[in-house]
Amino acid sequence: MMWLIWIPLIVLIVLLVPKLNTTNQFTKKESPLEILKRRYANGEITTEEYEQIKKVLEK
Repeated sequence: MMWLIWIPLIVLIVLLVPKLNTTNQFTKKESPLEILKRRYANGEITTEEYEQIKKVLEK
Protein backbone atom coordinates (compact mmCIF):
# COMPACT_ATOMS: atom_id res chain seq x y z
CA MET A 1 0.00 0.00 0.00
CA MET A 2 2.92 2.34 0.69
CA TRP A 3 4.04 2.05 -2.94
CA LEU A 4 0.89 3.93 -3.99
CA ILE A 5 2.41 7.03 -2.42
CA TRP A 6 5.95 6.54 -3.75
CA ILE A 7 5.11 5.88 -7.42
CA PRO A 8 3.38 9.26 -8.06
CA LEU A 9 6.11 11.02 -6.10
CA ILE A 10 8.85 9.44 -8.21
CA VAL A 11 6.96 10.22 -11.42
CA LEU A 12 6.58 13.83 -10.34
CA ILE A 13 10.29 14.14 -9.58
CA VAL A 14 11.23 12.58 -12.92
CA LEU A 15 9.01 15.07 -14.74
CA LEU A 16 10.20 18.13 -12.81
CA VAL A 17 13.96 17.58 -12.89
CA PRO A 18 14.39 18.30 -16.64
CA LYS A 19 12.32 21.49 -16.30
CA LEU A 20 14.54 22.72 -13.48
CA ASN A 21 17.62 21.97 -15.54
CA THR A 22 16.47 24.16 -18.46
CA THR A 23 16.52 27.23 -16.22
CA ASN A 24 20.23 26.73 -15.69
CA GLN A 25 22.15 29.53 -17.42
CA PHE A 26 24.87 27.15 -18.53
CA THR A 27 22.50 25.24 -20.77
CA LYS A 28 21.59 28.39 -22.65
CA LYS A 29 23.65 28.83 -25.80
CA GLU A 30 24.71 32.43 -26.28
CA SER A 31 25.99 33.77 -29.56
CA PRO A 32 29.45 35.34 -29.56
CA LEU A 33 27.86 38.77 -29.98
CA GLU A 34 25.58 38.19 -26.96
CA ILE A 35 28.59 37.15 -24.88
CA LEU A 36 30.44 40.27 -26.02
CA LYS A 37 27.49 42.49 -25.08
CA ARG A 38 27.20 40.85 -21.67
CA ARG A 39 30.92 41.25 -20.99
CA TYR A 40 30.75 44.92 -21.97
CA ALA A 41 27.67 45.50 -19.81
CA ASN A 42 29.41 43.85 -16.85
CA GLY A 43 32.42 46.13 -17.29
CA GLU A 44 34.78 43.28 -18.14
CA ILE A 45 36.01 45.00 -21.32
CA THR A 46 36.48 48.61 -22.38
CA THR A 47 34.55 50.43 -25.08
CA GLU A 48 37.56 50.21 -27.39
CA GLU A 49 37.85 46.45 -26.87
CA TYR A 50 34.11 46.08 -27.42
CA GLU A 51 34.17 47.99 -30.71
CA GLN A 52 37.24 46.13 -31.96
CA ILE A 53 35.85 42.68 -31.18
CA LYS A 54 32.43 43.62 -32.55
CA LYS A 55 33.99 44.54 -35.90
CA VAL A 56 35.72 41.17 -36.06
CA LEU A 57 32.54 39.27 -35.18
CA GLU A 58 30.43 41.10 -37.76
CA LYS A 59 32.72 40.11 -40.66
